[in-house]
Amino acid sequence: MTVIQNKYRYIVVEGPIGVGKTSLAKRLADHLNAGTMLEDPDVNPFLPSFYRDPRRHALSTQLFFLFQRVNQVTELKQRDLFGHLTVSDFLFEKDPLFAKLNLDDAEFQLYSQIYQHVKVQAPQPDLVIYLQAPVEMLMERVQRRGIKMERAITEDYLWRLAESYTQYFYKYDAAPLLIVNSANLNFVDRSKDFELLIEHIGQLRGPREFLSRAA
Repeated sequence: MTVIQNKYRYIVVEGPIGVGKTSLAKRLADHLNAGTMLEDPDVNPFLPSFYRDPRRHALSTQLFFLFQRVNQVTELKQRDLFGHLTVSDFLFEKDPLFAKLNLDDAEFQLYSQIYQHVKVQAPQPDLVIYLQAPVEMLMERVQRRGIKMERAITEDYLWRLAESYTQYFYKYDAAPLLIVNSANLNFVDRSKDFELLIEHIGQLRGPREFLSRAA
């Protein structure tokens, strides 16, 4: 077993839309022979409508994701985390971040009541990898992957989302945190970048560390 497999049982990769969290989570899982727990936006029937008319469809979209994540975390709790490593592309406790961003005050109050009622005690990650990238790069990546329903995403929305993530993880201390500036790192197409990340994860010591690479 590798150092990472010995040290970690549950790793979360997080970050805003377009930053590459799902791609990295999949590659980490493959490299570490780990299981995955991934968001599945394709099954959310409200998401296409949300991108067309966010104000009208935000609450239904958010609640669908909430219940989906509750089910996934409940299933994760039933796994043998001590016997098998799991890599996820979302942090359950971050769910209210999107709700706060997209819902009006009355809707957010209703969402909060539902969240408090249905939330489960998620297993504590052994490591959270928070990916960052400039908003212009996020926008370019979203446009390049060409998902039809994402065409309505605006740069202003990505800016507000990225800022929400920044504020959330500035205060985050529930698990060891590795903040990665991915602007000049490509973990999917460049093996050296992925190897650099793996080496850094294996050598982590402090509760909050940073990884970046100059252009």
